[in-house]
Amino acid sequence: MQTYLETERLLLRRFTADDADLLIELDSDPAVMRHLTGGKPTAPETIRERYLPNVLAGYQKWNGDLGVFAAHEKDGGAFIGWFILRPAPQGPLDDVELGYRLRRAAWGNGYATEGSRALLGKAFRELGVRRVWADTMAVNQGSRRIMEKLGMTLVRSFPTPADIGVIEGAEHGGVVYEITRERWKRQ
Repeated sequence: MQTYLETERLLLRRFTADDADLLIELDSDPAVMRHLTGGKPTAPETIRERYLPNVLAGYQKWNGDLGVFAAHEKDGGAFIGWFILRPAPQGPLDDVELGYRLRRAAWGNGYATEGSRALLGKAFRELGVRRVWADTMAVNQGSRRIMEKLGMTLVRSFPTPADIGVIEGAEHGGVVYEITRERWKRQ
């Protein structure tokens, strides 16, 4: 396993073509998918035929520096989910999204904060990123607290996209947080 990033308790690595079952299991948990699809799992064929190939293509597109990265516990190697550090589809490489999706068993352990904090450091120290942003549903207080712990600030809200479907709290829309390299350096 080639390590992309290491923290005190986590190893992040690039996904491989053999990792579909990890993603299928993650996306089959209704609690994990609650703020994304209202709890509906992602179809296995969608993961195998569309999602995973797009993840792998991202490594080629961004020279392995940006993308979606599998996260494992250092102690025991358990897969806990993934983290994203990547630009919008047609966005500049110095303006990237930060995100994560973790297995329920990993919730409440500080992994989202730990992995995200390390990714911010990599983005600003090594990758020449000037701004990192993240979004979530307005009602997703857990993710919002993590963004705030990272020093990110709320910059705007937006209406829930019509194609998301019925999600608890959808009437409240979503929120976008950001942190710039300059602000990160001052922390």
